[in-house]
Amino acid sequence: MTLLKQSLSLVLILFSSLSLANTQPTPDLSNIAMPAVVPTAPSIAGSAYLLMDFNSGNTLAESNVDARVEPASLTKIMTGFVVINELKNGKMSMDDLVNISEKAWKTPGSKMFIEVGKQVPVRDLIKGMVIQSGNDASVALAEHIAGSEDTFAQLMNKYAKTMGMNNTNFVNATGLPHPEHYTTARDLGILTKTLITKHPEEYKWYSERSFTFNGITQHNRNRMLWQDPSVDGLKTGHTDSAGYCLVTSAKRENTRLITVVLGTSSSEQRVEESQKLLNYGFRFFETHKLYSANQRLNEAKVWEGATGLVGLGLLEDLFVTVPTGQYKNLKIETSVDANISAPVMLHQPLGKLFISINDKPLMERPLVALEAVEEGSFFKNYLIS
Repeated sequence: MTLLKQSLSLVLILFSSLSLANTQPTPDLSNIAMPAVVPTAPSIAGSAYLLMDFNSGNTLAESNVDARVEPASLTKIMTGFVVINELKNGKMSMDDLVNISEKAWKTPGSKMFIEVGKQVPVRDLIKGMVIQSGNDASVALAEHIAGSEDTFAQLMNKYAKTMGMNNTNFVNATGLPHPEHYTTARDLGILTKTLITKHPEEYKWYSERSFTFNGITQHNRNRMLWQDPSVDGLKTGHTDSAGYCLVTSAKRENTRLITVVLGTSSSEQRVEESQKLLNYGFRFFETHKLYSANQRLNEAKVWEGATGLVGLGLLEDLFVTVPTGQYKNLKIETSVDANISAPVMLHQPLGKLFISINDKPLMERPLVALEAVEEGSFFKNYLIS
């Protein structure tokens, strides 16, 4: 009997505890900032790699990005960039006929199979270079533009410097091995971003899957164009010393990513590693546009000016790449210089924009004057003050 009473008491105590637990208020977690959970990038084979967001320019994963490497046919991305600029500047047209030199015809490596002494339209040589990765086509274009491949390489290097490709040097238009012909994964990322930004229509050349010239059809060596529908470029490269290399760009919804994979052991591996990076980037990151160039974000008082206020904004569109689901945790602050006096020049830096996420600094940008402010007359300054 005593045992039965003890059992009943335990049951009552347990029931009472459960009832009290069920009546406790549920905590409100809706306003609590959840931490950004982003795993490290997958292990990537090769000598170097880069994953970057196209719009923000943010690096999402990297390894050995500043190590000098042999670019092989990735060189032709710059060759194509120079060609596009020559077309845009009106220095040649797509219908120009190019005389094929013996040097172009004899250039070793991949070919579009042009013939010495023949004339070939620029448009066909471009497709032969971009789609078929023809070394012969690259040399023919270089000679047509600059007179010689050596002189053309000087143009390539000048463009590289203007882009900030500070660890790159080109000595030819093809990517054939040379001790002084080198670049880095970071510089190839810069080049690709610049190409897509400045020449979006011509960038579409790199999505074409095949080209037929002189009765010979060759397919684009970038197998990612068949494997991943979001991939719309860019270029493969291979030599025995460089290994198998690939630069890709892919767009899903409003996000575009760029990958650079260098020095893998096979054409299959460069595709596999590039796909890993793309899947990682699209899964764990998202990009948002915060502000447009020249958008008025703030204003500052100007002393002794023809006007008393000046608008402040950014020189370029501002995008931010954050871990997926963390956009709501962005914090944006501005600081404006004190005691701004006229004259104020257009685009003169007058403050800064600071962006952080979960209290960690993410980026900062200068706030610049959106208009010039001249000095005002003594009478007007007196009234303003």
